[in-house]
Amino acid sequence: MQKKRSHQEGFWTQVKGFGWAILIALAIRSLVFEPYNIPSSSMVPTLLIGDYLFITKYDYGYSKHSFPLSLPIIPKGRLLADNPERGDVVIFKKPAEGPLDPNANADYIKRVIGLPGDTIQMKQGRLYINDILVPRQKIGEEDWMTEQGMMHYTRYEETLPNGVKHFIYELSDTTATDNTDAFIVPEGMFFMMGDNRDNSYDSRFFGPVGLEALEGKARFIFYSNNGKGWFFQFWKWGDSLRLERFFKEII
Repeated sequence: MQKKRSHQEGFWTQVKGFGWAILIALAIRSLVFEPYNIPSSSMVPTLLIGDYLFITKYDYGYSKHSFPLSLPIIPKGRLLADNPERGDVVIFKKPAEGPLDPNANADYIKRVIGLPGDTIQMKQGRLYINDILVPRQKIGEEDWMTEQGMMHYTRYEETLPNGVKHFIYELSDTTATDNTDAFIVPEGMFFMMGDNRDNSYDSRFFGPVGLEALEGKARFIFYSNNGKGWFFQFWKWGDSLRLERFFKEII
């Protein structure tokens, strides 16, 4: 009888230990950092399909979207709220475009371009913030494979008003997204754009993103694979792993 009770106590001790491990992992994921992988080319050349990165969860405070499945632990608003800075690369829940939007609340990653009160406009392929042209410098021309096939891009270095410099890709300055109406960013909201300016579904389409929808700030890439082999296929690592991107800071 004593032996049976001892086995039962040992079993429940293991269950409790496993439960605590899960709770600690969920707490770290919700409050500190979380891994994320890049599924599309909307942030090329900054982020590539197959990049795996860490986002920090504490930069902008916490909302229900900080937790798995957007559990309403924080029913409304944001605790310890802090606004992102212009140029931050952030992950957020996409705003709903009507009641039947199948991608509502999907995870998107873009760059913060417009802050509350800003006027944002694209004119002939050039970005204007508060009616001032954002400077860019041509770096070169590159071919890049996207979901639509091989594309010929021009790479520019763009300098935002706060001094943040980052690379962008442009197919041309005459695509459908290169001329927009002027958009005034409402209070408590942010205008997001992809660095792949002519191949990004962003605030030019679905509008601004509220502070509550932010999940975290993209910090660094910890693993990158071009898709030519799985991680466990070590004999393909030479062709598939992009080692130069490992532990690369995201700016």
